[in-house]
Amino acid sequence: MNEAAGQHGFWERLFRLTEKRTTVRTEMLAGLTTFISVAYILFVNPNILADAGIPKEAAIASTIWVAALTTTMMGVFANYPVALAPGMGLNAFFTYYVVGTLHLPWQVALGAVFFSGILFFLMTLGGLRQAIIRAVPENLKRAIGVGIGMFIAFIGLRGTGLIIADKATYVTLGHVMNPTTLLSLFGLLLTGALMARGVKGAILIGILAVTLIGMGLGLTPIPHGIGDIMSFSLPSMKETFGQLDLAGAWAFGIFSIIFTFTVVELFDNMGTLIGLTTKAKMVRPDGEIENLDRALTTDAIGTMMSAVFGTSTVTSYIESASGIAEGGRTGLTAVTVAGLFLVALIFAPLIGLVPGFATAPSLVLVGALMMSEVVNVKFSDFSDGLPAFLTIIMMPLTSSIANGFAFGFVSYVILKTVTGAVREVRPIMWVVAAAFVANLILRG
Repeated sequence: MNEAAGQHGFWERLFRLTEKRTTVRTEMLAGLTTFISVAYILFVNPNILADAGIPKEAAIASTIWVAALTTTMMGVFANYPVALAPGMGLNAFFTYYVVGTLHLPWQVALGAVFFSGILFFLMTLGGLRQAIIRAVPENLKRAIGVGIGMFIAFIGLRGTGLIIADKATYVTLGHVMNPTTLLSLFGLLLTGALMARGVKGAILIGILAVTLIGMGLGLTPIPHGIGDIMSFSLPSMKETFGQLDLAGAWAFGIFSIIFTFTVVELFDNMGTLIGLTTKAKMVRPDGEIENLDRALTTDAIGTMMSAVFGTSTVTSYIESASGIAEGGRTGLTAVTVAGLFLVALIFAPLIGLVPGFATAPSLVLVGALMMSEVVNVKFSDFSDGLPAFLTIIMMPLTSSIANGFAFGFVSYVILKTVTGAVREVRPIMWVVAAAFVANLILRG
């Protein structure tokens, strides 16, 4: 009894569980839910990086280690229930633009990632990143959360197969009678019903139910023995660790790939943190976000670590919202996720048994939860309403949080200027808007 009380006291002192109105069990359940939602990156990221020429085994190892270490830091140092891992979109930019289109070696691309991390760190120490977040109008902050919710839901709907690509209309209804799509729909309704009834662990229950049914129907592999679910051959990152080419990245030019990396990473992560902290009720009444300096410092250090370990930029994951929806409120959620990342080194085949069509419904439901903030977005003044709308709509339609920022910020500055309300625009907003315009021009 005393030992158990002592353990509880340790977690209490480290993560302030009582103050956050949560428990060890709730936090660990939330961490497990988040991990299942982000585990796909363990398989997707190495495949994308392999297209850039990075050895796949090393890419697997670097993905897992950088995710585990940075997520631990986010939990312990910042006390955030947020998981970090190499970012989707950022890895595609790394591979298919920097390496593929510009024909730069992956070592040079890693060098550019490292320099962007240095810029992040200096901006954080100087308070510039924090000042940028504070300069964002409240209406746009609310719109950011809504836009991220729509983006998450779009990813989830795509994962279920309910929406597919179409040459004429870009997206259209998928094949509803496809077995995996039907199973995803079942998972969506089951989880939604459990959430409506207030069942704890609803998202996790839904994911496991769909996975088990999928196994029973032969839609996803069934483990036949310990050999199928466990591997003792740990992947190594010796082929990528420390291989970044700083001189090559600098020689190519700071106003090209380094600038683009910096802008995209800055606002992807900023938008994600604003959305997640709002959902986790970590935003104070005055608009200040708890421990923001520590979270941003973690992100900056994580970016540099990514380059050293041999993977594309680490960032906060919007899928952390699934754990937050399960009650995750402290860094214990993140530490749980980090521990599971490390377990993945051994049990990677077991993680692979959870198919995408099982996790996709949880993203749709999280998107629905985050949409609730739309009632607080003010559209009565069109100089506020249009930028908010563009912020929301451009995230899912361009598959980029950063693009939502770009169109929202630039339109806000322009509309406030032409309507005679230029005094409402803080100086930093001008700088940010100009940076977005420059980045859009550079991207063509």
